Amino acid sequence: MTNAPTYPPRRNPPPPPVPTGPTSEGPTVVRSPLLRTLLTDVRADKPDAEEQFWLRAAATGTPLVEPDPEGDPDHRLVTLVRREDPARPATHVLALVHTVTDKDRHAGDLAPHLMERIEGTGVWAISHRLRADHRASYQFHATDGSREDALRADRAGWLQVLDHAEPDPLNNRTPLPSRDGRNPASVLELPDAPAQSRTGRRDDVARGRTLDAEIDGRTITVHLPPGHRPDGGPYALAVLLDGEMWGPVLGVGDTLDNLHADGDLPPTVAVLVDTMGRRMDDLACSAPFVDWLADTLLPWAEREYGAGADAARTVVAGQSAGGLTAAFAAFQRPDRFGLALSQSGSFWWPDDERGTEWLTGQYAWAERRPVTLHLEVGLQEWMLLGENRRFRNVLRARGYDVRYREFNGGHDYACWRGGLADGLAELLGER
Repeated sequence: MTNAPTYPPRRNPPPPPVPTGPTSEGPTVVRSPLLRTLLTDVRADKPDAEEQFWLRAAATGTPLVEPDPEGDPDHRLVTLVRREDPARPATHVLALVHTVTDKDRHAGDLAPHLMERIEGTGVWAISHRLRADHRASYQFHATDGSREDALRADRAGWLQVLDHAEPDPLNNRTPLPSRDGRNPASVLELPDAPAQSRTGRRDDVARGRTLDAEIDGRTITVHLPPGHRPDGGPYALAVLLDGEMWGPVLGVGDTLDNLHADGDLPPTVAVLVDTMGRRMDDLACSAPFVDWLADTLLPWAEREYGAGADAARTVVAGQSAGGLTAAFAAFQRPDRFGLALSQSGSFWWPDDERGTEWLTGQYAWAERRPVTLHLEVGLQEWMLLGENRRFRNVLRARGYDVRYREFNGGHDYACWRGGLADGLAELLGER
């Protein structure tokens, strides 16, 4: 919902699957026991019924998480609630749950994600039955216009929604930052979601240094491990694509400092490369871009910071198109990139007259490279899940060292920030 990177829409995207498992069930607000109690109290004219509801929501934090109405201990009923603003009354409120809402948007039908106003109250609500390990960012978009305008699913209308959507003020988790003037998002995190203990800023760890540089007109951010000395290497190296998101927005330096403090990472220099302004040029299996990384960026990192000389201790990491490019970099230049971390890789590329899943075919037929790959993809990523599984299968069949996991979430930095920490620790921590 915030700034998840991707390509423009595929020419012929597959239709969303029939909903099974962790997915939206549309507006089922009356299924929430807490809301049913509120409605009963309001109808009975119980004094301060709504105010008591909001006091409880503020104390416990939102969304409301209740036992599964079908009795399955592996699921929860999750209800998003928004308090009407008397100064800005809304006619419609859209709940944007990352990837869950996007499925229906791609199908052209946002109606299942309109929140309902509880009779006699200022409570807008919508319920989803989700698996208990689900994690997602989410926002609200309130409008005072027509239902037709609120449900616009075309690309231009959707971008307007994303530009104005707002976080949940009663969610007590640290919000997910955004960029380009968009609002942050709230994070829905159910009890069985994988821990992300290494992503937040800690006050009790040694701090590395963050520096800015420019190479060939491209902005680079460097994060040095605590105690770094130019002559103290050789250091491991992590090249992170979409650096303008990971650096100033998400503060990945805190994650790296935590990994170092916990002993999960050897002393590692991180080089964050800005790519978000030229994704179609750089991140579409571009040999010139990968050669620039290998022949210009890495020698520079070695000269300046003593990192990047050893391919077996050099990882390139990316998400979406960046995940595709990370895997391509290991294929194209295994002499410099011995490790690749791909999160939600766009392995469907290019999806045009050239066909689809080009990189998977290259790995299938070319000589095996001496590289290790770590792949992860979300169970909610209906446009990527099958492609990532096929890529994994090809790698395994060809005898590659591949680590693979699926998380219950979507195309979402709320998920990726934890996966990045885990992937870096797995790829570099044992070397």
